[in-house]
Amino acid sequence: MILFPAIDLKNGEAVRLQQGDMARATVFNRDPAAQARAFESLGFQWLHLVDLDGAFAGKPVNALAVGAILKAVKIPAQLGGGIRSLAAVEAWLSEGVARVIFGTAAVRDPALVKDAARKFPGKIAVGIDARAGKVAVSGWAEKTELGVVELAQRFEDAGVAFIVHTDVERDGMLKGLNLDATIALADSVRIPVIASGGLASIEDVRALLQPRAKKLAGAIAGRALYDGRLDAKAALALIRSAKAA
Repeated sequence: MILFPAIDLKNGEAVRLQQGDMARATVFNRDPAAQARAFESLGFQWLHLVDLDGAFAGKPVNALAVGAILKAVKIPAQLGGGIRSLAAVEAWLSEGVARVIFGTAAVRDPALVKDAARKFPGKIAVGIDARAGKVAVSGWAEKTELGVVELAQRFEDAGVAFIVHTDVERDGMLKGLNLDATIALADSVRIPVIASGGLASIEDVRALLQPRAKKLAGAIAGRALYDGRLDAKAALALIRSAKAA
């Protein structure tokens, strides 16, 4: 189980949104590269980066900030937000991103995602952002009538490395992960699933390590890390002890 610290980028700064609302953004660090170094020093093994402006614009926007992060740390990073073409995938991978995440494109251009997964094995993930069990796109601004499981199963044999499942209504709200929905998704596909949205405390980490969540590949932590509700070292120690058991 991997715990991914999130760095969400808006106007070149590390921010956290509430329920995906760009008008409800809190700036936590004006230097995202310094934030990345801080997470690395705490012992995290991966970073989860989101180009929030890119998600709304439909193209990469925070390239300078992402580049600075990649140069600042040695640990790998996965990136989502505004990735809608093979050219964007190739550009990010050549820049040093270890894994790219398709969100809106997974709904609107699934052939692109499958093509990318074939061309770049192990480096393509699908982000499924959900409101009340239905997929949201375009930076979570638009809700579709497409079910989460239905979308995930479209990529079952496409070579997608991971699915990142985010409960938008919990994201940034510190209400706890929606483990029931995420586990149900993981049970419906063979693709490894990462939980996201609402992780609030060490209790969420403990819940991730329970037998019923054994299929989950990891979880993303955001606001709880930034405001100190989640002690990073304690969480990582708990994960290490569970792996050793």
